[in-house]
Amino acid sequence: MDVRSLYAALDAARQQQELSWRQLAKEIGVSASTISRMANGLKPDVTAFAAMTTWLRMPAENFYVGTRGPSPEEPDLVAQMVPLLRARKDLNASDVAYLEEVIGAAARRFRAEREPRS
Repeated sequence: MDVRSLYAALDAARQQQELSWRQLAKEIGVSASTISRMANGLKPDVTAFAAMTTWLRMPAENFYVGTRGPSPEEPDLVAQMVPLLRARKDLNASDVAYLEEVIGAAARRFRAEREPRS
């Protein structure tokens, strides 16, 4: 599990909705200490992980290590941006899905261009 990306996505959504960390934890249905431990790189349990990804309305697979290519120090771009896009009132679900796909495709292309060729 990519805890940094999940934490970054939660933080972006939290800031967008102007919630404190305690308010966010209550809204998700997890303890504030669970989120606090994530800030230190510790993984949430499966139930908390499922609650978080459900609240973010993002597939759990977005946060599996090895399914996408962010570096360990940089959270995934899509994971950071999707909560912000979903919080916008001028975008509907189709708009968000389209932008998520476009941004994801661009990020994959950029990573592929940076990879050394064999």
